Amino acid sequence: MKPAINSLVLSLLFIFTCLLNLQTVFAQSQYPVKLDSVRWIDEARKRVIPVAFYSPEINKKVKILPLIIFSHGYSANQGRANLEYSYLTNHLASEGYFVASIQHELPTDSLLPMTGKPQIVRRSNWERGAENILFVLKELKKLKPELDYKHIILMGHSNGGDMTALFAHKYPDLVSKAITLDNRRMALPRTKKPEIYSLRSSDQPADEDVLPTEKEQKQFGMSIIKLPDTIHNHMDNDANEPQRKEIIDYVMKFLKK
Repeated sequence: MKPAINSLVLSLLFIFTCLLNLQTVFAQSQYPVKLDSVRWIDEARKRVIPVAFYSPEINKKVKILPLIIFSHGYSANQGRANLEYSYLTNHLASEGYFVASIQHELPTDSLLPMTGKPQIVRRSNWERGAENILFVLKELKKLKPELDYKHIILMGHSNGGDMTALFAHKYPDLVSKAITLDNRRMALPRTKKPEIYSLRSSDQPADEDVLPTEKEQKQFGMSIIKLPDTIHNHMDNDANEPQRKEIIDYVMKFLKK
């Protein structure tokens, strides 16, 4: 019996070693991430647009790099909000995506209206965000011709998710996928193109007609996922480790569909 037991132990040790090596390979497959920033000026609107770039440092030459445009949630014009999702933007870049995170709010901007019907009083804010996204795309095409502009991915949280949804409505031919993190005011497009995905918080419901019905989800292939242990305000860097992992896992699942 002892030789059989020893053989079994050795086999198990071999399998365990292989799994450890495989895990190491996957860990090493993630790229180092470089953070850069620019302050572009949209001359037509006389507007400064700060943008943070999270890019994978890939040794070999890549012909086409997937592009994600990220839009932050409302921060009352405090600035640097586009850096407050680094757990997610860094991970996306480490997986080989080029992420452009736009600072949509400036100190001189009017504050987001808190009274009145949001779809009406906040529309100009979302329109400005959509124009920021469009401008950044045009500038990126000049600066980064190696990015994949045929399959652009938009992503945004809260108010930035509303901007993302509006852009997908206005420019559907420019967007491949739109992923929102708990946008609550702007209705998600009911369409197969672009593909629409949304992660929902446990505490703040969306306004009427923002989210598709179950029938619409099936009809258009949309994915709407509720996160039972994540509140609206914990989708940025305030998220704890389990929340971060869950959000990242779902986002990567959406991206690989």
